[in-house]
Amino acid sequence: MKTLVIEWKRLLDEQKKTCERCGSTEQEVEKAVQSLVQELKPSGIEVSLVKKAIDPESFKNDVLQSNKILIAGRTMEEWLGAGTGQSSCCGPCGDSECRTIEFNEKTYETIPAELIVKAGLIAASRLFDIKTADIEHRKESRIKILPDRCCE
Repeated sequence: MKTLVIEWKRLLDEQKKTCERCGSTEQEVEKAVQSLVQELKPSGIEVSLVKKAIDPESFKNDVLQSNKILIAGRTMEEWLGAGTGQSSCCGPCGDSECRTIEFNEKTYETIPAELIVKAGLIAASRLFDIKTADIEHRKESRIKILPDRCCE
């Protein structure tokens, strides 16, 4: 069986706590993985979620590693043609300018499940030679796929 690996990184402080942004993204990542498992299972693809902690010292050296999602070894932004930005954060991150995603003229601090699913489906279609259109049109599908462009 083929496996689509989704890796999510976030800062954890000495008390194993993270900021609100990463905490919310964690919930969205878990929702996205559940959806991808359902959508990709009929195509013979398993989905694996790997959560990685970044220690405070590593975070200081590269804040953009926190709240980063890799799908099959590539950033979610690469799969979507999205941009990476930064904005002020809080909690364990202090006053750091933490990672954001810029997609379709919107900036996301918490990465929504829909974007993760979209990137996962694109990755699966390119890596495992399945058609995203087949997945999108399955009757049992409950995922809202965001359009690539406005007003098509």
